Amino acid sequence: QMQLEESGGGPVQPGGSLKLRCAISGINMDPYAVGWFRQAPGKERDGVSCSSNSGRETVYADSVKGRFIISRDNSKNTVYLEMDLLKPEDTGVYYCALRILRDCPTVHAPEAYDIWGQGTQVTVSS
Repeated sequence: QMQLEESGGGPVQPGGSLKLRCAISGINMDPYAVGWFRQAPGKERDGVSCSSNSGRETVYADSVKGRFIISRDNSKNTVYLEMDLLKPEDTGVYYCALRILRDCPTVHAPEAYDIWGQGTQVTVSS
């Protein structure tokens, strides 16, 4: 059974950092792109970042450029999202998603992904 499991979320103060982890099981992620999305209460799910299968292509939402970094360890079937200089508007449930293609679509394209995790909550507040 293919599964994506996010972890690493939690409460953090503005200006702080978190590193999210997405562990993938039941499928080898080597050939596929993986993305991160987030959803704030009462809002639609927004794209945050994507990594192509090799990791050489990455895309970011304008709101997180320079603060977030996506990376992947294909040997561990795991994708990461390092988040620095966090802001209250970064609050939301963060989801990872697998795309059964090697390249990244435009960042705000949840319909382009095939398998989703259950999400991990990130709350940025003082």
